[in-house]
Amino acid sequence: MDARVFLELLAREASAVEFEGPVLAARTAGADASVLAELEEAKLAALKVRALLRRRARREAELSALFDTAGDLAGLRDLDAVLEAIVRRARQLLGTDAAYMTLHDPDRGDTWMRVTDGSVSAKFRALRLAMGAGLGGLVAQTATPYATADYFADERFRHMTDIDDAVKEEGLVAILGVPLKLGARVIGVLFAANRSVRPFTQDEVVLLGSLAAHAAVAIDNARLLQETRNALEELSEANRQVNAHSEAVERAALAHDRMTGLVLRGGGVEDVAAVVTEVLGGSLAVLDGSGRPIAGDLDELESAVPREAAARRDRRGPAPAAAAGTAGTARAAGVTGVTGVTAALIADAAQSSRALGRTVRKGSLLVASVDVAAEPLCTLVLRAEGRVADTDQRILERAALVTALLLLFRRTVAEAESRVRGELLDDLISRPGLGGLGERARRVGVDLDRDHVVVVVRHEGQRERAAFWASSRAALEHGLAAQRGDELVLLLPGDLPGPLARRVAAELTASLGRPATAGACGPVRGPGEVAAAHGEARRCADALRALGRAGEGAGAAELGFVGLLVGDGRDIEAFLGSAIGPVVDYDARRGTALVRTLTAYFGAGGSLSRTAESLHIHVNTVTQRLDRISQLLGAGWQEPERALEIQLALRLHRLRG
Repeated sequence: MDARVFLELLAREASAVEFEGPVLAARTAGADASVLAELEEAKLAALKVRALLRRRARREAELSALFDTAGDLAGLRDLDAVLEAIVRRARQLLGTDAAYMTLHDPDRGDTWMRVTDGSVSAKFRALRLAMGAGLGGLVAQTATPYATADYFADERFRHMTDIDDAVKEEGLVAILGVPLKLGARVIGVLFAANRSVRPFTQDEVVLLGSLAAHAAVAIDNARLLQETRNALEELSEANRQVNAHSEAVERAALAHDRMTGLVLRGGGVEDVAAVVTEVLGGSLAVLDGSGRPIAGDLDELESAVPREAAARRDRRGPAPAAAAGTAGTARAAGVTGVTGVTAALIADAAQSSRALGRTVRKGSLLVASVDVAAEPLCTLVLRAEGRVADTDQRILERAALVTALLLLFRRTVAEAESRVRGELLDDLISRPGLGGLGERARRVGVDLDRDHVVVVVRHEGQRERAAFWASSRAALEHGLAAQRGDELVLLLPGDLPGPLARRVAAELTASLGRPATAGACGPVRGPGEVAAAHGEARRCADALRALGRAGEGAGAAELGFVGLLVGDGRDIEAFLGSAIGPVVDYDARRGTALVRTLTAYFGAGGSLSRTAESLHIHVNTVTQRLDRISQLLGAGWQEPERALEIQLALRLHRLRG
């Protein structure tokens, strides 16, 4: 048999067992020893060639796989995808049960399990390896590949209980680890592992090391790419911010120019509000110093109440004391026209805005408020749509300042007009016969030939604030107002003194925060009737205060018996004379204090001791004075009906001064 048969077996890639066939056939055929030796030698040479060819084929397949892996890794851009592809390909190339990768943590100085393939243990996937601990820690520390056919029987590396427990839970036995290196720096370890005893050949170590080299480059490229992406995103974000800031600055400049132009052209508050809503969007309400809307609609802001405040209100509502406090806060800060919760929020924000000098946010409401000499002048409330930049808040603040300037200018004009109206009303009261009063009234829009009501107000609040309120009210209603000593006088169109007096008292009380008492008389027509009506309205206001009804308003006809007495044409002198005339005359002749004693006596409820105490005299003196009064008025002066008339006469006597 010829040795060329082995070439045929090599050509058809026969198995190793088939190479024994020619030798057995020759031995069966009785070939001599030389032939058998030649065939045996040829067989061994053929098997060596076969092993070399298979090794080269396997190497070619491995190199092809590495080439494909490098191509796959080069095409990946996401770091997680790169790491998963590396571990999956390592498991496929070496044919192991599992593969995994640990990466170096420079902050903690150890390595941590980054990605696994074929792992079933959660504890193993969360494992961390200190430098030098376990097989992986040894690879990371020495930058040298290590392989073990039986992990738990291998004493070449330091075993750690937590690491061994995780490896045992995963069921791994044979482990191969190679370093992931960038230059001289180890960035991690790539592992291939089996769940049974398996020696790793040198070729497998080299193969996994080659894959680790490609993997390290791919990881670094992915990292650099991610850093580049992050840098580009940061640059893009910075560019967006620069563009947004530039647009905001341009928008602010445009708004400033438009609002300045409005002031120069004589525009009003409504024009400023229109500019703000056009530039910033949303809905805007402008409140004056008293909290009344002068532009926009507060009702549109009601739905902007923060949810938590609305929820609290819906669940239980405010307690009586809390509700009163909320309303008081809102009135003090000058906010009306919405519910107590919204009003309190706006009032609190407006007060904070004036204290800080900037816009304050409450939920989706932006509030900018301006004061002059600690007096609220105006408040702008914007219901924003979406996010509002700082520059947009500056626009709202600038709009509040422009609105304040317009209101100050309006106030200056109003004060000048108020002086004209005040001087006219003062002349109507003190000099009704002066010529030209009707013409002067027509020049300020007041027709004295129509029905008017004279209102006199007594108050204890700030005179300047009360005068400003009165002049504003008079201007709005085409009337007149004047401050005369400690009283405020208004001449307003109308023919119902009582309702008008109550409205004036209520509104001025709310504005001042102090009781304002209003007495009214009318209707009157013509300049000649104003002075007499003023006197009657004044006596009516004094009567209200004397009756303990401070903070209320009424006409003379509404005060009952007191109104009949203080009304025009009533014989007050006769009533006083019949009730207490003898006592008044006695005091006038003798210089005594019987009227004062009588007043104190009724004020003390008929108690002699309290009367003496209030007058700082002895009880006997009081008794003597009362005896004198009995002589002057008659014995029945302490009877209920007579006593009532005497007390009323005493009060009227005091009101007359």
